[in-house]
Amino acid sequence: MSGSWPPQDFPGLKDQDYTITSPKTLSYNCLAWAAKESTRWWEPVELAGYYWPEGASRDIALPAFVQVYVSIGYTECNGPDVEEGFEKLALYADSDHSPTHVARQLPNGRWTSKLGEYEDIEHLNLDCLNGALYGEPAIYLRRPIAAENPQR
Repeated sequence: MSGSWPPQDFPGLKDQDYTITSPKTLSYNCLAWAAKESTRWWEPVELAGYYWPEGASRDIALPAFVQVYVSIGYTECNGPDVEEGFEKLALYADSDHSPTHVARQLPNGRWTSKLGEYEDIEHLNLDCLNGALYGEPAIYLRRPIAAENPQR
């Protein structure tokens, strides 16, 4: 089944590479989905309706995005390989090193992503989202699976 996103946005995403896991929605984005939240849109800009963790830098820069996930128990790690007892995130960046997307690793080694305003998908690997829109994975984070998001 094809998603509602424009095919040119993800030229490397082939039908056999993904499964749609939820319908299109504007309720949340990839930043929230990576943190296991599906009730609000996370964005570093100060606009009504957007959430950003208290105390986190509002810079649209990789270090600020890393800081957000560190605040909920993640630490930087060396790569995307499955590690027993850990869940991982991949922070994508474009050619200017600006953050563009976050994907979360599932226990089966596949990844889950919220594609902007479009659907959530479970995808085979990180490379299938590489391209002009998201760039490619730039930073990997991990946290123990037992860790849960703190109350916000």
